[in-house]
Amino acid sequence: MKNKIAIVASEMIERSIFVIRGHKVMLDADLAKLYGVETKALNRAVKRNIERFPGDFLFRLTTAETDNLRSQIGTSSWGGKRYLPHAFTEQGVAMLSGVLKSKRAVNVNIEIMRAFVKMRKMLISHDELAQKVTDMEKRYDGNFRMVFNAIKQLIEPPAIKRNPIGFRSDKK
Repeated sequence: MKNKIAIVASEMIERSIFVIRGHKVMLDADLAKLYGVETKALNRAVKRNIERFPGDFLFRLTTAETDNLRSQIGTSSWGGKRYLPHAFTEQGVAMLSGVLKSKRAVNVNIEIMRAFVKMRKMLISHDELAQKVTDMEKRYDGNFRMVFNAIKQLIEPPAIKRNPIGFRSDKK
């Protein structure tokens, strides 16, 4: 049963990691949910220990970033919050273990660190695979160009095609 809980928590953690400003981060509300505390309690604990959280550990999202994140997720789980969310980098999440001293916080932090390491390994293996395809393409002549192009399309993330929003007239 414990492994099943760890798997669910691991999947929940991985879904809660976002890339914002070039950093892999977790939001205060998601962390609070994992730790089993209210978001305002988590933020209060951080505020009391703010010297532990420099700008590369913790930053507040802008309105535009928050709106963009809401549109990516598809739902507004924040409702009518008065404050913009905090984003914790991997180092900021590690620092939380010193601020939140419950046994649950320690166990959750261990799982979060494992999720960050897993994501880092996946990114490294993706880069290695792309490099291997490039090396093979250089080694072999144009006979395999079509195969290499198909492999590159599978490796590269798909471009997101967005439909324009608003009213459009058929008149030109």
